[in-house]
Amino acid sequence: MHIQNSERDSLPPLALELASAKGWDTFTRTLMLAGKALPALPEQQRTHENSVEGCESPVWLCVSDGEIMAYSPSKIIRGVLAVLLERANSLTAEQRSSFDFAAYLEQCQLSRYLSQSRGNGITAVINALKRR
Repeated sequence: MHIQNSERDSLPPLALELASAKGWDTFTRTLMLAGKALPALPEQQRTHENSVEGCESPVWLCVSDGEIMAYSPSKIIRGVLAVLLERANSLTAEQRSSFDFAAYLEQCQLSRYLSQSRGNGITAVINALKRR
């Protein structure tokens, strides 16, 4: 997918780095490092209430001090969460509820690297983000 300059300019730093990645190796390395840098969600917040249903790997999502936080033991999913949270935390709750996260993942090149089962789980995460 070719990214227009205006679309590229509107991407936050991590998303822009992924959108600009040349090749699978660079893309994957960037995504893995993003997941590694994602702040860990404290154990006491990894509850059933914060669990996102429909994900192959466990995912927890919650709001703490006005910021959305998330965690998954899966390194790839943590990277995807980092990308989603980078944008989600820059939006108001109202903006988040109508934001086109699927198009955003296309801009970042993420959707082309997600398996169907991971894609289904990320859709569940996006739906949870829109409700927060």
